[in-house]
Amino acid sequence: MAGRVAIIMGSDSDLPIMKDAAKILEEFGIEYEMTIISAHRTPERLHEYVKSIKDKGIEVIIAGAGGAAHLPGVIASLTTIPVIGVPIKSKLNGLDSLLSIVQMPPGIPVATVGIDNAKNAALLAIAILGIKYPEIAKKLEEYRKTMKKSVEEKAKRLEELGWKKYLEG
Repeated sequence: MAGRVAIIMGSDSDLPIMKDAAKILEEFGIEYEMTIISAHRTPERLHEYVKSIKDKGIEVIIAGAGGAAHLPGVIASLTTIPVIGVPIKSKLNGLDSLLSIVQMPPGIPVATVGIDNAKNAALLAIAILGIKYPEIAKKLEEYRKTMKKSVEEKAKRLEELGWKKYLEG
């Protein structure tokens, strides 16, 4: 399927969260590459990687980072490709990461999802790709229909059983 996404994380400790983005992209058949680049510890590698990204056909970047969480913003400052930031829970329960990513200066936007929500980052990347690729948009519509059906089935079950029996399983 068309469309390519880069998943970048600042540390391998972010992988347990960022794997969720990879799983969703795989579910949708979207090609991606995944790597570790630290904005602070490997700035030269970051600059080289971002410079080469368009030549690789990358159309959306998902960047996860914790703490100071500068990675998504630095990436966004180096490219015009859309960047989706994933704040990773850290010392201040992820609030530090969230604020670092969401409070970008005017002119350098980073789309930001909830703390540790790499799954939503992948779904946002898919929605962005769906603008250009109708087959991706169609798969996203089907995904959402499946979610809707699941909620409707759960609602019906709850209404029939009542909350106590519903929770008993």
